[in-house]
Formats: sequence, structure tokens, C-alpha cells
Amino acid sequence: MLALSPMKNKVLHVFSQWHLAVPLDQSGISSRPGRLPTSCWNLEKSKTAVKAAKNAFPIWSSKSPLERSQILNKLADLIEHDLEAFAQAESKDQGKNWNYELFSACGNKALYLVLFQEKLLPGLISPWNLPLYLLTWKIAPAIACGNTVVAKPSEMTSVTAWMMCKLLEKAGVPHGVVNVVFGMGTKAGEALVCHPDVPLISFTGSTLTAQRITEKSAPHCKRLSLELGGKNPAIIFDDADLAQCIPTTLRSSFANQGEICLCTSRIFVQRGIYSEFLKRFVAEAKKWKVGNPSDPTVDMGALISKEHLEKVMLHLVYMISSYFLEGARVLCGEGVDSLALPAGNRKGYFMLPTVIAEVKDESCCMQEEIFGPVTCVVAFDTEEEVIERANSVKYGLAATVWSSNVGRVHRVAKRLQSGLVWTNCWLVRDLNLPFGGMKASGVGREGAKDSYEFFTEVKTITIKH
Repeated sequence: MLALSPMKNKVLHVFSQWHLAVPLDQSGISSRPGRLPTSCWNLEKSKTAVKAAKNAFPIWSSKSPLERSQILNKLADLIEHDLEAFAQAESKDQGKNWNYELFSACGNKALYLVLFQEKLLPGLISPWNLPLYLLTWKIAPAIACGNTVVAKPSEMTSVTAWMMCKLLEKAGVPHGVVNVVFGMGTKAGEALVCHPDVPLISFTGSTLTAQRITEKSAPHCKRLSLELGGKNPAIIFDDADLAQCIPTTLRSSFANQGEICLCTSRIFVQRGIYSEFLKRFVAEAKKWKVGNPSDPTVDMGALISKEHLEKVMLHLVYMISSYFLEGARVLCGEGVDSLALPAGNRKGYFMLPTVIAEVKDESCCMQEEIFGPVTCVVAFDTEEEVIERANSVKYGLAATVWSSNVGRVHRVAKRLQSGLVWTNCWLVRDLNLPFGGMKASGVGREGAKDSYEFFTEVKTITIKH
């Protein structure tokens, strides 16, 4: 099992001497083992990473797909072997609980070939909410296509990225193929975005940061893949199976403390079952246990930071103060129930699952991504009405539809402005399928075919004969 010892200075994958900023502990996740001192990065380290990737490109891109796949499978086996250590580190680092689980044609006396060539040196920037998953989700297809990469994990949750670095060499990944730069997004990330030798950027994170990436990369005409936030609706019709719908919607609202871009934060319930749904949903939400994420009986761990907890609470306070007189009610969670924590966790960044009812569609809690354990439940009458209301936000990442009427499911799913629509389920995924959002939720798609096309360059060759 991997030990969490300090990093060594290796030009292979890591371009700085880095030590854990604070000791790993179980103190309510108010300390962050992955947070880095700002002195750990400078511009030269990013330049060194890019140079190492360029130097490694000829050898790595010349390997056959079979050779590259064998190395990637070895890396996957090594990660799986140390899965418990990765789970422990990510739980302490981020706060989640442990149990979260080609074309050719001939004509006109010429041969036309369309080649998909490796792109050379993508920049990969991953977020803090699912650190290892989203980092490897980018690295794997990029290097499988023959590219060499420079990756920048979030400065908030860097421990599992470092642990992965230690396995790259054991897996047989050649020097310089995967280069991980640790540092602040405003420095290390921006240096990567602005570097002239990095022709494309794959980014997962906030819409605000994506706007800055777009502006900074524009002078270089870089190709961008942007997977951003969401304000995801669940639409529950009166013929829904509530025995399945309620536990699934609880999970879609509060899994990983609501810190998943796919989480449900707007629940539209048809008026005929609204009261029953609300009563049962709130009763089940009150049963969710919040506490130390290493406790196997806990349903929800800590939020990522003090600043993020304060941001989530600010949305809640503003909504209550602005819309309380118009009927908005907090039915459970913050301001209603008491949070009981072990003594060692009371300084951590914990928050109860919070359910708000009777919220106006124009309120901040119904319009802005909160990225925390807060969900709003409102009533609707007709199919046409709920589609219009569900589409009335700037985001368009994901949605869920609950109904036993097959025709209705297809009609509604087609008209929702969302890149992903689940019907009578949530987070059922096939990683080969396209993933991404509409509107302010992103640009482009990720997934087997889409990632392959993003991480390669299309070249057309015409041979006259």
C-alpha cells in the first residue's frame, strides 16, 4: 500500500519539492493535506514540464496503440491494488465519505485519406470535487492517442494526483509522457493556458474560470474542451414510482455533499403528488447522517473548505431573507435542525442536507449553481409548463425525468436543454457515450469517440494518380 510520504524532486512527473502542508488527520477535515504552499510553483516549472512533454512526444507517439494500452492497463491495475489508500487520501483531502462510490474514399482519379494524428501536448486542468477520477478521465484518452501531457490538478486536492505520479513509473510510462504541475490555478493553470506550445486545453471546473481560460487562450486559437457547472432539474410526474424516485433523488441531491456538477438542485413535482413527495422526501433527508467521512455509517462528509461552506450558506441566507415573506420555507437542514458531530470534527466544514420549498424560479437558489447540499422543491401543473421552467436557467448540463409514461419520457427528454437526461434513474453511465453540457455548462463533449477526436488532429491527404 502506498505511504503518504513527502514528494521527491523528480523531473519525470513532478517539478517541485513538495511536502504536505499539514499532517494527515481525522480532525473533521478542517485541515487539507493536499493544499500546497504558494511557493511550490514558479513559471520555470511549467516551462520545464512543457519541455519534458515535447521531448517525450516522438518516442511515445511512435508506440503502437497496443503498447500504449498495455501500459495504461498496468497503471489501472496498480491504482486498483492501492485503492484503499487512494480512497482514504481522497476522503481526507476532499471530504467525501468512503462509500461514495476513420474515413477514406476514392474518386476523380485521386485517393483521399483522412488521418487522425496525435495532437501533441494537451494541457489538462482538473477540479477538486472528484480529484483522481476527473484527472485520470483526461489523462487516459490523451496519452492513449499518443500525446504527451501536462496536467494541473486542483491546488485544493492534490494528494491522489501525487500518489498516481508514484505509480506512473511502475506502470512503465516513459519519462516526460505525463507531467504533473502542482500550484495555484491563477499561476500554474494560467501559465499552461497561455503557453504557446500547448495547443489545446481540457478543463473541468467553474463557468467563471472557463471564461478566463477562453479569453487567455484566444490569442493562440487553442482548441478547448470545457466541462462546467449545472443547475440540474429533476422533473417528477404524478405517475412516477416514488419508491424508486425518492431515494434516488436524495442521492442525486446530496451525494458528495452536493459537490458534483451533475447533482440535482431543482426538483419539480407535479401538483397531484407534491404534498406526498415533499413529506416523504424531507423525512428521508432528515435520516442522512453527516460526520467523519471515514465512518462507514456516514452518508455525507465535509465540504471542501471554509470559504466554500460560507459561500453555500450565503446563498441560503440571501434566499431566506429575500423570499421568506413570499412563502419560501426551509423544511430541514440548516437553520431548522441541529448538527451533532463528534468532538474532533466540530471545527470541520460540515453542513446538513437542506431542503427548501415554495421557492420562486427567479431566486438565486433556483438560478445559480450552489455546489452544496441544498435542493429546492417546487410544484408544477403541466408538461409544457415544467419544460419551460426547467429550461429557464443559463445552464444545461443534466436533468432527470420520472414517469411511467414512455411517450412522455421521450417527449420531455428531447425538449430539455440538457446535455444528459436520465429517465427513472440518475448517474447511470456508459463511459463510451458523450458527456457534456449545453449553454453555460460547457463546450464540447468527452467520452470515447469524442475524447479521441478532441485529442487528435484531423489531416486530409490527397494523392493524385
